[in-house]
Formats: sequence, structure tokens, C-alpha cells
Amino acid sequence: MTNALLEPRAVGAETRPLLRISGLEVAYDGVPVTHDVGFEMAPGEVVALVGESGSGKTTTAQAVIGLLPPNGEITRGEIRLNGEEVSRWSPRRFDSIRGSVVSLIPQDPGASLNPVLTIGAQVSEVFRLHGRRDRAGIRAEVLALLERVGLSQPELRFRQYPHELSGGMKQRVLIAMALALKPALVIADEPTSALDVTVQKRILDLIDELRAENGTAVLLVTHDLAVAADRADRIVVMRGGRIQEQGPARELLAAPKEAYTRRLLADAPSLSAPALARPGRLGGETAIEVRGLVQNFPTDRGGSFRAVSNVSFSVARGSTHALVGESGSGKTTTARAVVGLRRPDGGKILVNGQDPAALRGEELRQFRRRIQLVYQNPFASLDPRQSLRAAVEEPLLNFEPLAKAERERRVHEVFARVQLAPELLERRPAALSGGQRQRAAIARALVLKPSILVLDEAVSALDVTVQAQILRLLDELQRDLGLTYLFVSHDLAVVRAISDTVSVLQGGEIRESGPVAQVFEAPQTEYARQLIAAIPGRLRRG
Repeated sequence: MTNALLEPRAVGAETRPLLRISGLEVAYDGVPVTHDVGFEMAPGEVVALVGESGSGKTTTAQAVIGLLPPNGEITRGEIRLNGEEVSRWSPRRFDSIRGSVVSLIPQDPGASLNPVLTIGAQVSEVFRLHGRRDRAGIRAEVLALLERVGLSQPELRFRQYPHELSGGMKQRVLIAMALALKPALVIADEPTSALDVTVQKRILDLIDELRAENGTAVLLVTHDLAVAADRADRIVVMRGGRIQEQGPARELLAAPKEAYTRRLLADAPSLSAPALARPGRLGGETAIEVRGLVQNFPTDRGGSFRAVSNVSFSVARGSTHALVGESGSGKTTTARAVVGLRRPDGGKILVNGQDPAALRGEELRQFRRRIQLVYQNPFASLDPRQSLRAAVEEPLLNFEPLAKAERERRVHEVFARVQLAPELLERRPAALSGGQRQRAAIARALVLKPSILVLDEAVSALDVTVQAQILRLLDELQRDLGLTYLFVSHDLAVVRAISDTVSVLQGGEIRESGPVAQVFEAPQTEYARQLIAAIPGRLRRG
């Protein structure tokens, strides 16, 4: 059976599709979540399955590889791999083709690798599961594979554990595992969503190279239309478990037929026109001034590591300044120093003319109410045991001795300000969508009426449409309330859309700084040029 699946079947002068899905319905606990899903893939083709969370794209991909959760089942339709109907196969039967015919590159490399097994053991397992017993031969193939996916020092990586690798390195290991047996079809489920833009580009380039070498088809599951624009031959747009439209990538992106697809295109920051700085935002008073900031961290051996070195920038009141760079560039460490959560080891920070390092007691308390931090993950920053009412009210209890009626008024006011319905007040975070949780986190930050918000990757975990909604909300709040934003992000497309000025960090140092238009249109350093070139959607923008 496996050998038959590996060989494309000719029908007359045509080649039968590698993958054909028709009328697919998947149900969870008996409730259908996909409806009449159908599309085809040719050998070697890249098809992007695009949509927001809950659109059914991951469910469809899981059905193809036989990895639906226990409460999921295919209730209607067919899935054919090289003409073989596989939708009713047992898990054991699917085991015989996973890896050799169809493979999966999962989204989260941290959760997908076994923390107690070495990298070598985990990649070797792919070969052993398919009958290989020659340990020396397997080791040689694994080392060659690790080198092929761009991992330096493959002998060292073979012996290391997942926690010793960066996110990009771990994702390369997962690609090595998925492509080890040269399958006919690889399903890449949001394979780069958690990665920096330059690492994302390298990973997608690698998948392209290996696809071209081996003739492997790729089903790319993504919420990012810019990635689909760059990488896919064809695009299938899903919403609410149904296909909205599908077609060749260039045609669909140039002239989308459905309003939903047009909205996805408009909401993708990489594919839309950059925002222009509003007149007057870069003049006037300075809200934040950072001069020669130095931050050190202790190491295991009693020494220290310099995470931030001589960083300087200023932020005009009522404007948005972005700190951008890859993981480890020092941007979050800098932001935490600005809000007073870390004392500088060198240099000086002034926020509204005050040095947070010089403040103590009540003065420091009052300083912290005027500058608030919004984190990347709203689910982690909101107490899962609290209702939204309690979460948003808590800062008032900590900072202001207000009567209950006034606290209630302030909570309702800030809820309306972030466009959350009052009926959500009694819900807990788990009962909300990602966008609603982030709005609640922003409401909690705004309830004390700060003048400055520090936003640390505040939209990076959101779907593109929800991300666009939050960016529009932030823009509206800034206009209405005169807020100053320090915006920390690795997503340069978002930075271009929201920021007035930007500092590009690498290795704890500023490589380039200035107005967004200047830095993006005429970068002066090679590192900034690499970052900008890595923004997805280049073909569409060009």
C-alpha cells in the first residue's frame, strides 16, 4: 500500500492529483466544524490554506494526515492520496505512511520535541519507525540531514537537548524530521509564526529548497496572507469551516472575488500601504529619553553578560517609537528598564522628566501608574481565576481609594473605550477570544489613566484580522487620549504600520534609528536592510 501511494498515477496523458479532498466534513463531539471542503494538490505544488483561528484550516490539515484529536471524526467526504482513499484509515494504518508519504512540520517547536531526548535520538527515531536498524547508517544519515537543514556543528547538535537550541534551530530539527524520508507531501502548520522575521525567511527558504530538491508538495497552513503571497502556487481561503474562494496565488491576490478575502488583504500589514506619521507628532516635548543605557545579567559562572550596551533614543510625547530586532537583541530588556522594572547598570532613563532609578516608595508607586506595560500574551497576564471586572478593577484598588460606584463607572468607561461589551465583565479569560483578551489587557493598563504605554509584542500572537483591529484601537486611543507608545516588536510590517520612529537593535546595540519612512525606505546598515528584505509579501508589494 505504501509503495502505491509513493508513485503518482497517470490517467491518460494527465497525472492524477497527489492530494484530492472532496466534500470533507469533520465533526467534534458530533458537531460539524468543516463543511464541504474540497481542493486538489499536484506533485511538487505549494498550496496555502489561509484563514483566521477557527476557520477550519488546521482541522482540515489534521484530517489529511490522520491526526484529528480523539473527539474529532470525518463524517462525510473523501481524502485521496495518489488516488488512495485514506479518510477512513485506522491510526495504525496511517502510521505506515506518516513520514514516508505524508509528514507534518508543527507550529510550536518547543512543544513538539521531547525535552528528555537528544536531537540525534529524536531524528533517528524517524528512520527506526520505518524499519531501519543499522545504527551507524542511521547516525550518518541524521548528521547529513542536520547539516542539510543548515544546523552548524551537526555532531554537537546530535548530542544536544532541545532546551540548548534556539527557536529557529528547533524548527530546523522538525523540518529535518519531516523530510528525512523524502515524503510526497509535507503539511507545514504555521511553521514560522513564532519566529523572528529573518529566521522566518530562512526557514521558508529552506522548505522551498528541499521541496525543489525532492519534488515534495507542501500544504502551507497559515493565517498570514503575506507568507502565502510569497510562497504559494495556489491559495485556498477558509472561514467558518468553509472555503470562501481558491485559485492561483497571483490571480487571487490581484483580484479577490470575496469580501472576506479583500478584508484579509487589507488587514495584512505587509500587503497594505504604510501609515504616514501625522503632522506634529514628532515635535514638542520629550516623553521618554534613554541615554547610554547599559544592562548586565549574571552568568552561571559568576561573571556577567551585557544584554544592552550604550542604547540611546528619545520619544516625543503623543508619538509611537518602536524597538525592533531579533530575539536576544535587547529590546524587551530596554523596555523593562523604561518602566522601572530593572535598574540600569549604566546610563540614564528619564520618563516625563523623572528618573525611575532615583525613585523610592510612594514616588515610585505613582510613577508606575503613569506608565503601564502591555504584554505579548494576554492569557498569561490576566489571572485565570478572576473575572474581567475584577482584573480591570484591581489597579484601582491598588492605587486609588475610590468609592465602589466610582470604580464601577471607571471600569465600564474603559471597557467601552476598548470596545468590549459590558456583558463580558463577568467572564474569565478562558471564555474569551485572543482579541478580546488583549483588549481586556489594554483596558487594565488604561484604567489608571497613564500617559505612556509600553507594548511588548502586544499583537504578535494574534491573527492578522484581530491584529489589525487592535492596531486600529491603539491608533484611536492615541488620538483621543494623547498617549505615548513604546512599541516592542520583531514584526517590521506592524512597526511600519503603527510607528513614527524606530530603533533597530542587534546584540544589545542600536544599529540604526530615525523616522520610520527613512529607515524603511533607505536603510543605512546591512542588518537593517536584511530585516526589511525579510518582511513577507515582497512579490505582492512589488
